[in-house]
Amino acid sequence: MALSLALIILFALLFGRFFNKIKLPALLGMLFIGILLGPYGLDLISQDILNISSDLRMIALIVILIRAGLGIEKETLKKVGIPAIKLSFVPGLLEGTAVIAAAIYFLKFEFIEAGILAFIIAAVSPAVVVPQMLSLIDRQKGTKKGVPTLILTGASVDDVVAITIFSAFLSIYGGEQINILKQVLNIPIAIILGIILGTVIALLLLYVFNKYHIRDTKKALLILSFGILMNSVEHLLNGIIPIATLLGIMVIGFVIQERYSELAKRLSSKFNKIWVFAELMLFVLIGAEVNINLAFESGSIGLIIIIIGLSFRSIGVLISLFGTHLNLKERGFCVIAYTPKATVQAAIGAIPLAAGVASGELILALAVLSIIVTAPLGAAAIKIAGNHWLTDDSSVKN
Repeated sequence: MALSLALIILFALLFGRFFNKIKLPALLGMLFIGILLGPYGLDLISQDILNISSDLRMIALIVILIRAGLGIEKETLKKVGIPAIKLSFVPGLLEGTAVIAAAIYFLKFEFIEAGILAFIIAAVSPAVVVPQMLSLIDRQKGTKKGVPTLILTGASVDDVVAITIFSAFLSIYGGEQINILKQVLNIPIAIILGIILGTVIALLLLYVFNKYHIRDTKKALLILSFGILMNSVEHLLNGIIPIATLLGIMVIGFVIQERYSELAKRLSSKFNKIWVFAELMLFVLIGAEVNINLAFESGSIGLIIIIIGLSFRSIGVLISLFGTHLNLKERGFCVIAYTPKATVQAAIGAIPLAAGVASGELILALAVLSIIVTAPLGAAAIKIAGNHWLTDDSSVKN
């Protein structure tokens, strides 16, 4: 296990630096190393690490979501409010609907199986998107119009919608009686409860920080621990009370930023340091989940279905941005930023197969293919478009 960690750190750092040198996101190098060292490559990562891979990936995701919350300001959030809400629902629903139709037509899936597939694929990856948006915020690219914040907030809810609908389709396949109205209401309930829980935890932490002298490093660890506890609560209450904990985790950072901005700046610095290690683990372990051979089994039809889904997702993004003050290049950037798949697909792609869904193996193959196609291309395109299409607000005088 120790040797595996050493190999992950060493090669991820080397390939991350190499990809940066050739003007591509470092995370692509990390994904590549994960595929190479993982069980479907050279099989050099210890099974002990793979057994806890999902937990390690979730902790890493929590780190970057807290960091994201610490970087969001109320004025920017007000500026992107309504478009961000639209981006949370419209692109994913359009993509899911298109994939259902394509799966029925090309793969001869039954409607329920097509729905299971569609809402595995129809979830944008916060793991890929959030770090790149934070990088843009740090460099003040597109920040005057709040473009990175718009993507951050929309993407965090996009997953909630996709996973809720996926769970409903899977339950119907298993013969459970589903109350459609209840499933629809679960989405806003999950969002509201996530916001409330995140706010309560943030206020509790601020009270403790003000009452007792605690080093910033320990404060960061306390916040991280509460983020992990929130995520655990979601799993414990799964099927009982829906809670959008990923959104709630961002809210913790946002409330701290709003109530104590000086502390938020110091904590951001701490989480940036934690992220150096967390990023390596996140993207290498996502790469290790990717079975390239399985992805190729879905063939060209699988690629066509993914492209159809992305086309409708792009239309959904443009519809969501209708009436905003974004120019054509900024809208194009938003379309690109909403394409990468990785986190959700790696986490739930194998669930239908384990649940006995007839086409479970093909669904898993398509989930893996969506990661291979969209994660590297989307990440690279976000970096290039962000540099060239978003304004450099650091040079704009207020």
